[in-house]
Amino acid sequence: MAEKETRYIDPKNYVNRELSWLEFDYRVLGEARDKTTPLFDRLKFLSITSSNLDEFFMVRVASLKDMVHAKYSKPDIAGLTPPEQLERISKKTHELVAQQYMTYNRSLLPALKNNGLNVIVSHEELTPLQGEYVDRYFMEEVYPVLTPMAVDSSRPFPLVRNQSLNIAALLKKKSGDDELEFALVQVPSVLPRIVMLPVTVNEKGNEMRHVILLEEIIERNMKQLFLNYNIVTFHPFRIMRNADFSLDEEEAVDLLEEIEKQLKKRQWGEVIRLEIEEKADKRLLKILKKELEVNEEDIYEIPGALDLTFLMKMYGLSGYEHLKAPKYTPQPVPALMNEDDIFTNIRKGDVLLMHPYETFDPVVEFVRLSAVDPDVLAIKQTLYRVSGNSPIVAALAEAADNGKQVSVLVELKARFDEENNILWAKKLEKAGCHVIYGLVGLKTHSKITLVVRREEDGIRRYVHLGTGNYNDSTAKLYTDCGIMTCHPLIGEDATAVFNMLSGYSEPLSWHMLAVAPLWLRGKFLKLIERETRHARSGKHASIIAKMNSLCDKDIIAALYEASSAGVEIKLVVRGICCLKAGIPGLSENIEVRSIVGEFLEHARIFIFENDGSEEIYMGSADWMPRNLDRRVEIMFPVLREEPRARIRHYMELELEDNVKAHVLMPDGTYEKPDRRGKLPVNSQKSLCELAVASVRAEQKKTGSEEISRVFIPVESQNEI
Repeated sequence: MAEKETRYIDPKNYVNRELSWLEFDYRVLGEARDKTTPLFDRLKFLSITSSNLDEFFMVRVASLKDMVHAKYSKPDIAGLTPPEQLERISKKTHELVAQQYMTYNRSLLPALKNNGLNVIVSHEELTPLQGEYVDRYFMEEVYPVLTPMAVDSSRPFPLVRNQSLNIAALLKKKSGDDELEFALVQVPSVLPRIVMLPVTVNEKGNEMRHVILLEEIIERNMKQLFLNYNIVTFHPFRIMRNADFSLDEEEAVDLLEEIEKQLKKRQWGEVIRLEIEEKADKRLLKILKKELEVNEEDIYEIPGALDLTFLMKMYGLSGYEHLKAPKYTPQPVPALMNEDDIFTNIRKGDVLLMHPYETFDPVVEFVRLSAVDPDVLAIKQTLYRVSGNSPIVAALAEAADNGKQVSVLVELKARFDEENNILWAKKLEKAGCHVIYGLVGLKTHSKITLVVRREEDGIRRYVHLGTGNYNDSTAKLYTDCGIMTCHPLIGEDATAVFNMLSGYSEPLSWHMLAVAPLWLRGKFLKLIERETRHARSGKHASIIAKMNSLCDKDIIAALYEASSAGVEIKLVVRGICCLKAGIPGLSENIEVRSIVGEFLEHARIFIFENDGSEEIYMGSADWMPRNLDRRVEIMFPVLREEPRARIRHYMELELEDNVKAHVLMPDGTYEKPDRRGKLPVNSQKSLCELAVASVRAEQKKTGSEEISRVFIPVESQNEI
């Protein structure tokens, strides 16, 4: 292999995926540290960094620990072995946690107090009146729920549940020897962690609201739990366990039953992280370390409240709307703003949906109308993650009640949604739907709905294809795209997808769709290689791609080769990116940016210039080995010019973003774009404004007087 080609696969030209993910959490933390972000939104972003870190440890760090135990030593694409990765992760995570709490203690708590909300960080700060209130609250609301647990020869060390908050104590009997005894109190998750105290008036005559955390109330009243003991010391602590359970699907007689068993095991997994109050008593810490079998490098001494996910509850407090970004209401889809039903509108031409800028309601309506339409014969759909009270699941159940043929693939293995999906699967089966539990060894991550309808000119197939889950709740928070179409060839392919999922029918070829795990990788590589050939021939060649993560070695090597050939490559990658951008002779033609804003960037969009015969695709897959090799994913073309133009503009705005975007530097760090002399461009805000403008233009065109209630940013009111 030539020297130049060797560079494409050289480990030094790749970034470790776990360290890249930590860089992403730093970008989220940056939003919490940014003083131009509304105060309560800063609380929300700090909460997200904490919940992100929890999942990272339970899955990614846990997986690396398993590799170490199994003596697996193969390096990753960046040349790091599992022990080397764990060492670097530990160092970077300790730094991240230190920044989290610096932000919390030095910036957010003082800012809250300045705005009339005092977070009492220690029960010792309480005034006498507040103390009385807290003690009464403890006796009436908290004490009846608590179960203090002692540890001695007859009572072994109790199971400490994953992610639970606990208070560990060392005690001495009031009568007897001086021997120290260990005890534990679990902070009950069934009670609110944030407790509001009576309002006071400060020296300036302004009202002050006060909140205290539940563990502080329990700590203040610990003596009530151990009446015959003197309490020597106590400290809150929290653990993370390995939640990455393995499943032998070949051996599982009943997949649903096996997953239910495995879910219970999550509470018993290996402890991979211990968080404990800073400056905890060394004797108490020694006991926890021994009993929980936790390594020194996995102990995090926390200078403040443990588990900052409670800040999301703080964000939800009423009365502080002026300290939050104004809420945006997803807009109607202009193409559907008429008296025609959804089937008639789809027959007029493919309908592009862009969530959350546009409402998710048409997708729900598509399934709901299909459930009651007498001409609909069958509904087939894949479900990966659905909401707690899903209207789509209700509509599918109703369709089965109405005698439709309803086939639903419920992916039970969607991580941390297994329990929810088991409930939906049972409900759908009970309603008479044919429920498929996915394919052995694969996760079905594609988002597709097929409706078969009898019409005057014969059977017609209507298809919805999307980049995001059929979840009406997350559709308000995640940026995703979808297409509703009755294109005959897409309909044929959709039928083939469901035949493949429900049986053993594997098509020899596809008309319009590209499907993983057998065909999608090859399709992507061919599209990238075609741009490379065009560039070498002096033709127009460029790639614009947007996804959640990029860590597939074959794809990255192909992008390096394309860049070296002169292909202009612009990538919008929200999270993990194992590619190095801007390296001379390798990736100088590649630009990578990550957007962290009000909405979670989730769409997957791929644009290939193809010497002027541009091709645009969307799909459910990221450029990751798991998506291309171990999941059922679908990529679909955008065929009509009107939606193609909208997608181009969508991507142009994201590539111009200089407010919420972060640009990947050659050293692997991310920096905000230089805005000097430039107008600020916030792509998410611009897309909100564009959706509002489109609705108003449609209303003006049709003479409708109805104006939807939406947020319009102050600075743009004169433009719309």
